[in-house]
Amino acid sequence: MRTLALILALAVPATADAHEVWVERDANGPARIYLGEPAEALPPGGDPEFKRLVAPRIVGQSNVQLQRKAGYLEAAVPAGDVRVIDDSVFAPWGEDGAKEGVAYYARAGRSDIATRMPYEIAPLTSGGNRFALTKGGKPVAAAKITLITPGRKSVELTAGADGALAVPIAGRGRYLLTAAQAETGKLRVAAGAVDKLHHIATTSFVVE
Repeated sequence: MRTLALILALAVPATADAHEVWVERDANGPARIYLGEPAEALPPGGDPEFKRLVAPRIVGQSNVQLQRKAGYLEAAVPAGDVRVIDDSVFAPWGEDGAKEGVAYYARAGRSDIATRMPYEIAPLTSGGNRFALTKGGKPVAAAKITLITPGRKSVELTAGADGALAVPIAGRGRYLLTAAQAETGKLRVAAGAVDKLHHIATTSFVVE
């Protein structure tokens, strides 16, 4: 029984680390909120962990109705970029005194250069190809960001000392940027206190 408990305890952080929340939007249509692995093809019916995506918060919007679809949540939102925060997907894991948790910050669109989330991958110019991972609205120097191309190829990028990086665009389709930062201290997620918090940010945008 102790072996089984250990396996289950280890499975949660591995899953949390591998999964991301991201948002897709076509023009000004509804936002689609996913949980899974964006570099992989979505399984029929969605990722096995999709059931954990229950209460994402759309920044700046209240009383938004979320409709559960096959593999994503759909929300009708006003025109413009969409931002979503969720720290309730995975409960804290680990031993007392070394609890870990994860918070997701997802964005779709690159028209607004403002940042509205604690961690956010934002464009430096409206509609441009230069981005920065921001923490508290300020670019993170030398941040590591992964680009997932429309063909699901992963490209590792590194920001400069000013936090900026240029995203290589090669053709039409949906591009997705993802980055992770860890923070230690007396912190909290929706389900309780943690000693280490993994911040995972994504931004998607479409090239016509």
